[in-house]
Formats: sequence, structure tokens, C-alpha cells
Amino acid sequence: MDAPTLPLLDSSAFRRVLVVVAHPDDAEYGTSCAVAAWTAAGVEVTYLLLTRGEAGIRSMEPAETAVLRTREQIEGSEAVGVTDVRFLDLPDGALEPTLDLRREIARVIRDVRPDVVVTGSWEVEAPWGLNHVDHRVCGIAAVDAVRDADNPWMFPELRESGLEAWAAHTLLVGGHSRPTHGVDVTGEPLERGIASLAAHRVYLEAIPEHPPARPFVTGMTAGQGEPLGVAHGVLFRVQEM
Repeated sequence: MDAPTLPLLDSSAFRRVLVVVAHPDDAEYGTSCAVAAWTAAGVEVTYLLLTRGEAGIRSMEPAETAVLRTREQIEGSEAVGVTDVRFLDLPDGALEPTLDLRREIARVIRDVRPDVVVTGSWEVEAPWGLNHVDHRVCGIAAVDAVRDADNPWMFPELRESGLEAWAAHTLLVGGHSRPTHGVDVTGEPLERGIASLAAHRVYLEAIPEHPPARPFVTGMTAGQGEPLGVAHGVLFRVQEM
């Protein structure tokens, strides 16, 4: 294996992590493998999903899809040691980067009080292709909400409800075209990450061209492990806040 070109992320100081994504299954495309490594080390991880992914299955009515995808998300989260899964119930496919969205993410940040916030890339052209509008909105809103949560003069109604300002010290952006660090997920974290994606059974079955969870996650993490000098990795762009 070639010499590593990116450093491994030092997560020894992580105590609480908040993962903010748009839809059920978004965290399962790599991030969940890193989450499995963190929870195995005793880190508390909370998932915040902006929608229930109700518009994600063409052959199923949205109300039925929402129930199904919620159930699959909870099962997938449990596979990597996450039992605190929260939903904002915003409309799938119609997210907008509003002050209201920033407020609701900031509310959860102040409640969970994480050291680290994880979200996805807001780039229009992501490494895998054109990025979904909800992913872009989620990413940029999460960036702004991290700052909002630390500003006592933003959203005074949150302070009035007992949620004081909170500073998350690190932002991790998954799926970014310019990663800076990575997490070694070789072994058990990889296996648990595969199980987390496989839990989205009905959703994946509705995408005929989607490969099975095991070869998909294994191949993706093998590619991301190369610049880290490990067999399997997950890459992030790290921003110290």
C-alpha cells in the first residue's frame, strides 16, 4: 500500500457527536462506519434527520413511505450504536435554507451539546455527481446553525426556553471533494456500517440499479482508505469552528 497522503482524524477528545442529514439512509453511505468506530470508543452520537424521506419511493404513497423509512432508519442507526434519532418532519425534496431551519438545527445543537457536528457536502457537483437539493440545503444550514448555536444573541427564544449558547468545536463534512482527514473503519466498524445500510431494505429494493450494501460500502471505503494508508476508511473535510 502506498504511503498515506491524508492524516487520520484524532477523535480521542470526542465525547458527543451530532450527525445532521436530510433523509433516512444519508448517514449510511460511509458516515455510519465512522459512527460505529466512535460509539465503540464510548462516544455518544445523536442523529438529526430533517425529513422522513417520504418522497423517496416512486411506487409507494408518501405517508406509507415515511413510516417505513423511519423504521428502517432507526434499525440502521441501532446497528452502529445510535439510539437517539430525531426528525424535524420537514418536507422531503422541498428543503430551503431559511432562518427557521437554522433555528431548528441550532435548537438541537444546544440541546445535545455536541463537541462535533457532522453533515454532508453542500457542493452542487459532489464527488459522486450532481448533489441533491436537500443535501445541499442541509449542509449549508448545518454550517450556519453551528455558528448560530454559539451566538447568544441569535434566536433569543431558545435562551428563553432554557437552551443556552453552545459551541461545537469541530465540523466534519462528509462527501466533500476536498477532504482533509479520515477515519480508519477497517474491521468491526465496516461490518456495522454495512449492516446500517442493509437495514434500508425496502428503500434499496426500490432502486433496481443499486448494488447490494456489502459490495457497495466495502468498495467505497476501500477507495477512501487508500489516501489514509488503511484498508477501509471514511474521509471528511474538517473545519475547526
